[in-house]
Amino acid sequence: MPFDFTRIRQVAVGSTNPVKVGAARAVLVRVAPAAEVVGVAVPSAVPDQPWGDEQTIAGALARARLALGQAMASGAPADAVLGLGIEGGVVDEGDGGLRTCAWAAVVDVEGRAGVGGSLAMPLPPVVADHLRAGMELGHAMDAVASARDTKRGPGAVGILTGGLVDRQQAYEPLVAYALARFVRDDLWR
Repeated sequence: MPFDFTRIRQVAVGSTNPVKVGAARAVLVRVAPAAEVVGVAVPSAVPDQPWGDEQTIAGALARARLALGQAMASGAPADAVLGLGIEGGVVDEGDGGLRTCAWAAVVDVEGRAGVGGSLAMPLPPVVADHLRAGMELGHAMDAVASARDTKRGPGAVGILTGGLVDRQQAYEPLVAYALARFVRDDLWR
């Protein structure tokens, strides 16, 4: 039986960051218009600054699973809820450079999971230096751009592209990619 988005009443996003919740809402309204998209504070189970795709995917999956669990614990019907996690990270390119990565994960109570990612953009050396010194990307961008709380707004992508793409816009395709597992559920059976 194909996945039935009409039964979804709540999507719990594993973050209260308005950029992540906004990206989820912008995509989910197209497949599950009756669903309430809510942000819930959950840990990612990975470092604040994930390194590598594998660690970043693990963070997105942890956020999705914990958000789903929290939604169900608060009384959401199991068959009417999805968990969604978004995690941003950095990848060492091996040539001294760093690039961004971001992954989204969607999970349901039956254990199905969809994962999608990209947002691969090179980072300037000054930002890479901050990251290698232990700073989180959002804080590094705040320092370099003389800005504040950029990860809850334009993000590194918004600053580095001069506003051509902001963080929410960059995350929206990742959410759609993660939903592919559910949108075309028939192909995974």
